[in-house]
Amino acid sequence: MKRRSKGRSSRKGSFDPSDTARVKHSRIGVWDLYEEKNSSSISLPGSSRYERYLELKESAPYVWRMFIDILRNQSLWFPLSAVLTMEVLGSFIPALSLWYRGHLITLHYSVHIFHAHARLDVPTYDDVAVQAQLEAASHIGGQSIAWATVNMMINLVTTFVQLTSQILVLWSVLKETRDGPLLAALSAVQVALQWFQWQQIIPLRGVWAATTKNQDYIKLQGLKRVVTNFTHRKEFVAGNLAQYSVSLFKTLTERTPDDADDFWETIRARAATGRLTMLSAVQDPFGELPQIVFALRAVQYPASIPVSLASLNLITTTTSRFSYMIHNFFQQTGSVIDRFASVRKLYDVLNVQNKIVDGTIPFPEDRQKARGGLSVEFRNVSFRYPDTLEYALQDVSFKLLPGQLCVIVGTNGSGKSTILKLMLRLYDPEDGQILIDGKDIRTLRLHDLRETISVLFQDYTHFPLSIRDNIGLGDPSHADDEDRIRLAARLGGSEEFVDRLSEGLDTYLERPVNDCYGALPEGTQSLFGRPVDYNSVRGAGGMASSRSTNLSGGQMQRLAVSRTFMRSVVSDDSGVGLLLFDEPSASLDPTAEHDLFGRLRELRGSKTMIFSSHRFGNLTRHADLILYMNDSRILETGTHDALLRNQGDYARIWMLQAQAFL
Repeated sequence: MKRRSKGRSSRKGSFDPSDTARVKHSRIGVWDLYEEKNSSSISLPGSSRYERYLELKESAPYVWRMFIDILRNQSLWFPLSAVLTMEVLGSFIPALSLWYRGHLITLHYSVHIFHAHARLDVPTYDDVAVQAQLEAASHIGGQSIAWATVNMMINLVTTFVQLTSQILVLWSVLKETRDGPLLAALSAVQVALQWFQWQQIIPLRGVWAATTKNQDYIKLQGLKRVVTNFTHRKEFVAGNLAQYSVSLFKTLTERTPDDADDFWETIRARAATGRLTMLSAVQDPFGELPQIVFALRAVQYPASIPVSLASLNLITTTTSRFSYMIHNFFQQTGSVIDRFASVRKLYDVLNVQNKIVDGTIPFPEDRQKARGGLSVEFRNVSFRYPDTLEYALQDVSFKLLPGQLCVIVGTNGSGKSTILKLMLRLYDPEDGQILIDGKDIRTLRLHDLRETISVLFQDYTHFPLSIRDNIGLGDPSHADDEDRIRLAARLGGSEEFVDRLSEGLDTYLERPVNDCYGALPEGTQSLFGRPVDYNSVRGAGGMASSRSTNLSGGQMQRLAVSRTFMRSVVSDDSGVGLLLFDEPSASLDPTAEHDLFGRLRELRGSKTMIFSSHRFGNLTRHADLILYMNDSRILETGTHDALLRNQGDYARIWMLQAQAFL
């Protein structure tokens, strides 16, 4: 069972990573580890080192004598040379393995899996069966399928070769020795105990904390969350971010160090390396049993010692290696079929067919003309969301001319947001036809269609990236343009509060990589500039500091508006001709709402604009067309004045909302 360290201890005081007198700093991969120094043991500076040098001086003549004896025996030259050669070559294996894993496996197949996620549309990604397929193709026990399979096959082959050679050696020794089987059995038990010790995870002890400052690694993890979390899928697809994000992911992967990994994986790797060195210095008492048996036999039969010391060493060494390889071989062969099946899943995941079929016609024919506004027409459109029986839209028809402002009003759940989603082809209607500039949107290339539309959803999300990236991804082609990002922030009303943040545009709304720590003194309230969260226990005993930036709902919505402006207003070289806003003022106070609507009307130019809202107010007065919806149908259409004269449901609700301000 894995031991867990506590996140907070009862000790008074606090833990300060910047206190170099009390805290030791280490770099492990992309992680900065800070450990409180142990001051309980005090020794004279340099005393232990002097003793070791003295011991080295006294032992050196004997080592020289050993080499002379070996060189005098010519029969040992060839095997010694062979062993040295193999050992030298073997010393390069860990480095070559790390390089191969980082450059040829992790780089290629991490992009492969990222692309498999990024290419899927909204209804396909929402399919439970597709989610299960993606999960099965992503990893095995936290390892890349490709790396785990290659590593398994290499180990399987080398283990089989070693096993065969060890069987021959062991058999030749045991058949000539009466006590050989007993000594071999005792050595095998020792190996079994050592193997069991290897399975234990060595946790960090004492007070410690770790964070990563590698921005490429943090951004890489953020992008992974963007494509794997369904809450971002709608904006990801609508923003045409797949191609850009795959390219960016590949670039970041190439720039990220080979040893960049999850903190606990990094710690496990370090612990494994440490165990290899400790086992060579610490002998398990059980390992002395073969020597004890040898000594007892020598006392019992002094005239005829059953085996020589050389035979004893050969038996115990060979048996130990043989026992370990037997276990390793059967452990690996048992998973070959499952591992091969996982490789098939790794490639099959790219064959998942999107439910939204791409069109073939390029759009628009005239990019400059499209920027002046697009016409929109719905003809008897009906639609139900997957796995639901009730209609979200029923027999909806309307027509909007280029450059017009349309406001769709109605109660929540009336179908307003669904109209906007269908324009983007996030879903396709069951019946009817949707036309953009007179063309059926099913025939248009999806990428081209979405390039001409900018949307702000009611249930907008923020990507687990920096504020700079959240705004910049509104227009991926200019995502690194500082001036455009700042202009979009200013137009969207977010510049002022972003500048007040300690890290400004580089602030992460949700940090995709957790800080880790353990056994902190109870007075520690923050680490690395972030609050400590003692309620979030991490794997293997660590804790996680709070990752979210505390912004109000209105501030978060202004960031979403800024991202929309980045695409539709700031990037004047884009082909956006249709602006969609789904409840854009839901989290804004009346003053901010009035200011937002005023800026939207001024900045849209001649573009076609569609709003959905449950508020009847300043915006509807300026609309060229109002659609009043209820229960998935359009009940009334017209201008604000015309609908008031009709004295229908629109006029009734308008008066109800107006009375609240009288």
